[in-house]
Amino acid sequence: MELRPSEPVVGDFVRIEPIAERHREGLRAAAAANPEIHRFTMLELDGFDRWFDEALGSPNDVPFVVFYDGAEAGTTRYLNYAPEHRRVEIGWTWLRRSAWGSGANAETKYLLLRRAFDEVGLQRVEFKTDARNLRVRGALLAIGAEFEGVFRRHMLLPTGPRDSAWYAITEDDWPSVRPALERRLAELKTRRDASTPPPR
Repeated sequence: MELRPSEPVVGDFVRIEPIAERHREGLRAAAAANPEIHRFTMLELDGFDRWFDEALGSPNDVPFVVFYDGAEAGTTRYLNYAPEHRRVEIGWTWLRRSAWGSGANAETKYLLLRRAFDEVGLQRVEFKTDARNLRVRGALLAIGAEFEGVFRRHMLLPTGPRDSAWYAITEDDWPSVRPALERRLAELKTRRDASTPPPR
C-alpha cells in the first residue's frame, strides 16, 4: 500500500492533506508568522519558494500541509521511505506558534503513525531533530517515541554543523503507544470543548 493517502486525513484538531500549489501562499504566511520557530530547521524564509518547490516536486517524500483552525498552520512529511525494510521517517514538521500546545502536533503525529502501522503495515517509524531542540525532543517522548542516541555532526544547517537526536516507534511499541496517544488527545479535546463558549 502507498503511503500517500487518496484523500485528506481528518482528526478532531487538524486536517492533513498532500501538499499542492494552492497551499503555497497559506504556508508562506504560516512560516513567516513566527520566524523563530525555524531556528532548528533548514527552512530559510528567504528561500521559502525553493523549499516549497522541492516539497511539491519530491519524487520520494510525501509532504503534507497541516490545517488548524481552518487555515494552513504548517507542514510535515513522510521521508526516507524504505518499503523493503518496512520503515519510514516522519519529519520536516513545523507549526505556527499559535498551534503549539493545542493538540495539533500530537494529532498530526498520531494520524501519520496510525496510517503507517495500521494501514501500510510498517515495522518502524523514526524521527530526528536537532539535539539542541529540547522542546521537540520532549514532544517526541510525549508521543511515546524511544530515544535511540545522537548522531554527531550529522548534517549542516545555515548556522553550522548539527548533531541529530534520533527517536523511533516500532510495531512492537505501537499497541501501547496508540491507546496512550488516544487518551491524551481525548483529554485535550475535552479541555478545548470545555473552554469554548457556547454559540449565541
